[in-house]
Amino acid sequence: MDFSRRSLIKSGLGLALGSALPKLLPVPGLASDNTRDPLPVAGVTTVYRKNSHADVILGKILEGYQQYGGPGPRLRLVSLFTDQVAANDLSRDLARKHGFRLSRTIDDALTLGTDRIQVAGVLSIAEHGEYPLTDVTRQRMYPRRRFFDDIVATFKRCGQVVPVFNDKHLGYRWEDALAMVETSRAMKFPLLAGSSLPVAWRQPANELPDQCEIEEVLTIGYGGFEDYGFHALEAQQCQIERRRGGETGVAAVRTITGDAILKAEAAGTFSRELFEAAQRAKPQSLDGKAAWQPQTDSAAYLIEYRDGLKSTVVMANGLSNYFATAIKLKGQQEPVVTWFKLQEGPPFGHFAHLVNAIDDMVHQQKTPYPVERTLLTTGILDRVMQSLAGEGKRIETPELAIAYSPTAWPFANHPDSKLDLPND
Repeated sequence: MDFSRRSLIKSGLGLALGSALPKLLPVPGLASDNTRDPLPVAGVTTVYRKNSHADVILGKILEGYQQYGGPGPRLRLVSLFTDQVAANDLSRDLARKHGFRLSRTIDDALTLGTDRIQVAGVLSIAEHGEYPLTDVTRQRMYPRRRFFDDIVATFKRCGQVVPVFNDKHLGYRWEDALAMVETSRAMKFPLLAGSSLPVAWRQPANELPDQCEIEEVLTIGYGGFEDYGFHALEAQQCQIERRRGGETGVAAVRTITGDAILKAEAAGTFSRELFEAAQRAKPQSLDGKAAWQPQTDSAAYLIEYRDGLKSTVVMANGLSNYFATAIKLKGQQEPVVTWFKLQEGPPFGHFAHLVNAIDDMVHQQKTPYPVERTLLTTGILDRVMQSLAGEGKRIETPELAIAYSPTAWPFANHPDSKLDLPND
């Protein structure tokens, strides 16, 4: 499958569907690319509680980027579907306060009970809530594919499509992620997905030169192997996709744990120099040469890229509580190191920069950065979890031959960033 190009074809005020579907009808309230009037959007989420992803994303549409009533995106939440209503749910009180519709189905959230799409975009946020784990790989079975399929079913019923945002990875199964991207391409609607890490603050504010030559990369992360491992993969991928030739995909993945991590480092499987550099990246971090004994909840993802790039993600629980990368560029002695600065408490401002990207997609009807990045990181993560369940088995990944080129969408403290927000 060639993922090197995407075709987003405008038709009137929306995007054209395939020939098997009715002619696209205009989306009510959709502004032209040259205006910034607030546009109506629907929220589709698992749960809506304090500091959930629904809160830190949709809350910025309702109450501004700082979530206190100040400036925010030029979007207007008009409807919300929640799959589960927890005891500490916020959505009911917020609906009364802000006047948006509480929908019992995803179809109703998109149509407001009519036979037409009544929103200019859909935000699908399937993170948090009570969902089971897969039997073998212990991945959380969030209903991202189910949400997507219900959204697409409404598109087909109404003969209309609008941009869709999918929070975090595209699914816990590679097959789901692939089907979602292929469907968006076939039906010609923008699909944006991924982590907030690529748009967060970077210290220092490093942006690799376009078409640079990278010899090796190592990223330090922390937390759960799936949910936080995804953030580490996205933090790394958003940088290395700028290398010479663009992204070409991944050939194999292996996950190791415990003593095998130190043995791999001693054998030169990954660079101790890069590990120490990434360890020093965060201000006030431990000395880069401090001893680290991998814990039972530590792992290293060994990723072999198709163009020969050697990549490692070390989930250094017991040492790290941050995300940082160290990149060895050809002909440069010192590695390029970057610490991803997050706002660790409310209003979690790094999500404001993610909402800003969603805002741009809805208004411009095109994705600000390629969904193929998240398709690739989703595939890597699925294979990481399979290798982990297989006690470190190397998994070849011909299906991850995903080629794409990066865009120039800025991160939070990039000189071209559109937002100037506090990060403390």
